[in-house]
Amino acid sequence: MKLSAVRAAVRKAANPDDAAHLLRFFKTGPGEYGEGDRFRGIRVPVLRAMAREYATLSHEDTLELLQSAWHEERLLALMLMVNAHTKGDARIQTRIFKAYLTHTRFINNWDLVDASAGYIVGPHTSGDDPGLLSKLAHSEMLWERRIAIVSTFHHIKHRDFDATLLVADWLLADPHDLIHKATGWMLREVGKRDMAVEEAFLLQHYDRMPRTMLRYAIERFPEKRRKAYLAGSV
Repeated sequence: MKLSAVRAAVRKAANPDDAAHLLRFFKTGPGEYGEGDRFRGIRVPVLRAMAREYATLSHEDTLELLQSAWHEERLLALMLMVNAHTKGDARIQTRIFKAYLTHTRFINNWDLVDASAGYIVGPHTSGDDPGLLSKLAHSEMLWERRIAIVSTFHHIKHRDFDATLLVADWLLADPHDLIHKATGWMLREVGKRDMAVEEAFLLQHYDRMPRTMLRYAIERFPEKRRKAYLAGSV
């Protein structure tokens, strides 16, 4: 499979009307978090089908695709990397993981992080050895901080919550709304599996959590309990 053929397929699938919507949805205006990003207007299911069709694209070409100015090409590259990581042996997984970390500047919107971090970074991290998670969580780059918390979804799915709680603690004072949303989302996922663990964390920290983070974290709580947290009366 040649990279030129993949890019031709992406161009063919473009939809200008959808592209116009995505430019607004992903905040690409001046001063916004996605400033300057470019969209073809291709829906995620179409890209997932492409990722299956073009699974034989080489690692090198996939990394070149990841460096594209077009959002959908970067997302497609990440889908290819996730699929290859999932199916690959330890050597392939390590290669993809290392390449991911050296290309984080191209993983530069929330959907790109959310589609990849838990699958590629998560399996290579641990709450017992949190050096990488700490480096990412304390990065000046917004998207590396989001990678830190979203990558812990891998551990949540295995009912191991230490990494999530550790990173969430580090991110309590983060200034960005997209980090608040991601952290609250991961805490909510912890609660789906063990409400007592989530509540123990919230009782310790809810009074200094950003409002958006707290709202996301308690979204599935009974109404009375949710209102108590928001009122600061738990």
